Amino acid sequence: MLRRLAGLLGLAALLAFFAAPAAKPADDGVPFPDGYRDWFFVNAMTAGKDSPVFGGVNAVHLIHVNAKGFATLKSAGPFPYPDGTIFADEGHDFSVKDGATVEGAKQFVTVMVKDSKKYATTGGWGFQAFAGGDPSKPQIPDTAHAITACFVCHSPQAAQDYVFSTYIP
Repeated sequence: MLRRLAGLLGLAALLAFFAAPAAKPADDGVPFPDGYRDWFFVNAMTAGKDSPVFGGVNAVHLIHVNAKGFATLKSAGPFPYPDGTIFADEGHDFSVKDGATVEGAKQFVTVMVKDSKKYATTGGWGFQAFAGGDPSKPQIPDTAHAITACFVCHSPQAAQDYVFSTYIP
């Protein structure tokens, strides 16, 4: 119960950082990635509250990429990713039982969409986070907020077109 509460508090902090809950995206907003669970599964990562990864939000992260970006991911370049590439990160609560990490309720779905012209100020990527994975609950109101909420963390990955994920055969 304490871990669930800590996870919820971490998510609340993340969402408060992004924007007011249930904020509507501006015209430059990133849409919810319908069908992302049918895309290529990139990897899974557990980031605990003490991890600097993902802003200290306790979550199991399940990363997916659409077909448009898969070839670039698989071959590790050449970069940049083609326009139309989409990455989706589905974050879940987790617990550890008998030494195994167990996935729990969905906390959020974050999205990166490549459009080099539309999102030129953020390395060609549009960013969005959907609370609870609900398409009606976007949290980043515009690109200006995406700079501080997302792009600042992705900036060190400039050599990989701002993407952390790598292909693991």
